[in-house]
Amino acid sequence: MYKIVEKRLLAPDIYLMDVEAPRVAKSAQPGQFLIVKMDKKGERIPLTVCDYNREKGTVTIVFQTLGYSTEKMAKYEVGDYFQDFVGPLGKPSDFIYEDVEELKKKNILYVAGGVGVAPVYCQVKWFKEIGAPVDVLIGAKTKDMLLMEEEMEAVAKNVYYATDDGSYGYHGFLNGCLAKMIDEDKKVYDHVVAIGPMIMMKTIVEVTKERGIKSTVSMNPVMVDGTGMCGGCRLTIGDDVKFACVDGPEFDGDLVDFDEAMRRAATYKTEEGRKKLREIEGDTHHGGCGVCGGDE
Repeated sequence: MYKIVEKRLLAPDIYLMDVEAPRVAKSAQPGQFLIVKMDKKGERIPLTVCDYNREKGTVTIVFQTLGYSTEKMAKYEVGDYFQDFVGPLGKPSDFIYEDVEELKKKNILYVAGGVGVAPVYCQVKWFKEIGAPVDVLIGAKTKDMLLMEEEMEAVAKNVYYATDDGSYGYHGFLNGCLAKMIDEDKKVYDHVVAIGPMIMMKTIVEVTKERGIKSTVSMNPVMVDGTGMCGGCRLTIGDDVKFACVDGPEFDGDLVDFDEAMRRAATYKTEEGRKKLREIEGDTHHGGCGVCGGDE
């Protein structure tokens, strides 16, 4: 059992929770995710790690109420327990394997849309800790929906904002703001990391690709088991079939087939759609965790 030790409302229908999970906190790295199960019959809910405190043994998660399960989760209070808190899952950010001195020479920008701010914070905090602070661009529909402003400004080199309605920062979508930053404001970046809704990441990659800037995206399609067996998070990356839960969640943005991923996510929502995908994809429908006997 995993105890909730803190709960905060960050914005309408968006919550932050700190959960006691010492083993997860000990092993978690920026870029990874976990799966929460509230009770014995509960749905498995994948959430990217927002933060971790190895000394306290806590892990921070951020989620938005979008359906029955997340609405039920939002009713949990400090002192309540989750039955399962499985992780860390997936691969850490590639940045943690790079030479620190080389990272300090790079100009890196993180672009966060909506609740994508949570996993971005985890990575930006890590950059601050190694002495290589990075820039961050945060977007939301309105000013009231912007998340973790103070926390992000405490760890980032510079933080820029964009809102769809123009109530704060740049008036418009994140891709337009990024294009303006590069073309008009003459910001120079070697690498852009985008985390958020799939359509947002697609448009950010279009901007970076046109300007020859390397990009990374964090893919969060439907995940059921977190081991590659369900086929929910199957992606086409370049010429290869990958699974976000075991091969990602981060991939080279230039190689992701976003259109296929978005079509597939819509199809996978129904039982008929899942059956159709299994028939079309055959042996490539699922991957396997690589350690439990599944096919890779």
